[in-house]
Amino acid sequence: MSIDFHGRVAIVTGAGGGLGKQHALALAKRGAKVLVNDLGGNVHGEGGSVSAAQAVVDEIIKAGGEAIANGASVTDYEAVQGMVKQAMDKWGRVDILVNNAGILRDKSFSKMDIADFRLVMEVHVMGAVHCTKAVWPIMQAQNYGRVIMTTSSSGLYGNFGQSNYGAAKMALAGMMQTLSIEGEKYNIRVNSLAPTAATRMTEGLMPEAVLKALEPQAVVPAMLVMACEDAPNRTIMCAGAGSFEVANITLTQGVHLGVSDDTPEQLLAAMSQVTDRTGELVPGSGSGQGSLEVGKAMAAHKS
Repeated sequence: MSIDFHGRVAIVTGAGGGLGKQHALALAKRGAKVLVNDLGGNVHGEGGSVSAAQAVVDEIIKAGGEAIANGASVTDYEAVQGMVKQAMDKWGRVDILVNNAGILRDKSFSKMDIADFRLVMEVHVMGAVHCTKAVWPIMQAQNYGRVIMTTSSSGLYGNFGQSNYGAAKMALAGMMQTLSIEGEKYNIRVNSLAPTAATRMTEGLMPEAVLKALEPQAVVPAMLVMACEDAPNRTIMCAGAGSFEVANITLTQGVHLGVSDDTPEQLLAAMSQVTDRTGELVPGSGSGQGSLEVGKAMAAHKS
C-alpha cells in the first residue's frame, strides 16, 4: 500500500527544525499541503522568529511542494486559532495535525523552579490542547481527521531530571486515550508518537555514533502511518533508529480481597499476586478497570 497525502492539508507545530522539520518535509514530499509552524525560539522556549519556519517552507516549495509558514506560539490560543484560520483561508480544510512543539527545562525535582515546571506543561500540554481544540470542529464537520500527540519514554517510563517533561508527555498520552474514543464516530483518529531521535534537545547527551543512528528521519515512518488514511486509532507508537514498537498501559488481573479491617495487611501480603502480569489486559476504555473489579467482586459473592 502506498501512503499518499495528495488533497490533504497538514499542520505541523515546532517544525522549524529537528523532528518537526522532517515531519513537514515528509508530508509535503508525499503530496500534503503543509502549514509549517514554529515560534523560532531556542530549546528552552526563549526568543522567537518566523525565519526557521519560512526556511522549511522554502525547502518544500523548492522541491515542488506547497507550504506556508506560521510563527504562532502554541501557548497562545488566539494565535493558534489564527494559525488554523490561515490554513483554512489558504486551502479550505485541515486533515492532519502533528502536535510536535516542545521545550526542555531539565533539572532534578528538588532543584527545579516551579515556573520551569509550569512552562513545560504549558507548551507541551496546553499547546497540544490549543491546536487540537482549534482543528477539532473542522475535522468533525468534514468527517475526517488525523491527530498525532508527541509523547515520550520520559513520560511512559520516567527519566531522571525530567519530572516536568515526563508529566507533560504522559498527560498527552492520556488526552489521546479519550480523544480517540470521542473522535471515532467522526473518523478522527488520534494516536501518540514516542520518538527516540537526535535533535537540539539531545545534543551533547549521547556519543556521536548513537546520535547518527538516532537521526530524526528514522522516526518519520511512524508519523506517516499515524497520519495516513489507514491509520490506527488509540496507539502509542515508539520509534527510533529504524525500529518501531507499541507501548500499552496495561491492567493486571489482580486479586479480590473484599473490605475488612485487615484488608491492608492482606493486600500487602498479596502484592506479588497483584503485580503478576500473567493475563494482563489493555482496557478498551477507563471503564475496563471498573468492569474487572466489579466482576471479581460479584464472582466472590457468588462463591
